[in-house]
Amino acid sequence: MIDRNSHAALTALVTGATGFIGSHLVRKLLAEGGKVHIIARNDSSLKQLGDVQGAITIHRHDGTIDSMFAIVESAKPDLVIHLASFATVTYAPRQVEEMLTSNIIFGTQLVEAMLSQHVYAFINTGTFSQHFDNKLYSPKSLYDASKQAFTDILAYYCESSPLRVITLELFDNYGPNDTRSKIISLLLKAGKEQKPLAMSPGEQLIDIVHIDDVVEAYMLAAQQLLNEGAVKNEVYSVSSQQPIPLKELAGIIEKIMDVPLQVNWGGRPYHPREIMIPWNKGAVVPKWKPKITLEEGIKRLIEQQQ
Repeated sequence: MIDRNSHAALTALVTGATGFIGSHLVRKLLAEGGKVHIIARNDSSLKQLGDVQGAITIHRHDGTIDSMFAIVESAKPDLVIHLASFATVTYAPRQVEEMLTSNIIFGTQLVEAMLSQHVYAFINTGTFSQHFDNKLYSPKSLYDASKQAFTDILAYYCESSPLRVITLELFDNYGPNDTRSKIISLLLKAGKEQKPLAMSPGEQLIDIVHIDDVVEAYMLAAQQLLNEGAVKNEVYSVSSQQPIPLKELAGIIEKIMDVPLQVNWGGRPYHPREIMIPWNKGAVVPKWKPKITLEEGIKRLIEQQQ
């Protein structure tokens, strides 16, 4: 576990631990000898954490500030890693309150609780889609606007308190045990089942990172926050820095699987505000670069699914 002192294991408090990225991060923290506490909603499923539930401390949050204060006081973390969010591009008006509560209020409650316990190291999670059309800030969706709103709130806390923040802006990612309907999963399923798949024209660039490399970015960010006191409020991209057209990605999968993919290119239109060129102007995490090539990652994933 990343540590200020080599003889003392650190305690991490993780939100969003029941999701794909969070569950992989929890396992890495445990493997490094850390003590892990997680915050979960009362109705959250712990299925993604099935094999490590006994090794972590689970705190249920009821939505109130009092509940959040009690959780942070009980956990006494050295570091908080915030991945929880209400993530959706399309939404119904009745979901707006839930989205803003999850993406803004929850995190603000968490920071207030941290400050009350003199906990000052915070890793936040953003997204490349806060940069539509490769702009410094242009939200693709209301979700992205809510993520930026919380990042702006963190700027206030960093200026007015000892809080130190690193925000990691994630790009597309993939890996084992991913239950999300993401592009690689869809293409692999189409190849395996030999069923037609309607896609956009496929000219958009995809910047995609294996989950192991994503987790390593969080670990390095934690090290930077805990061991280098100069960090105050930084934003880093977790990017492959090698985006490829969606059609080319499908071709790579087709070659590795050695089966034809029945993709109907142009079978559906591009999404509204489709990101054709992913954000490429952000600094990456210091000392980090992806180690798993796309070809290697896809081969691993296919082997793990067999």
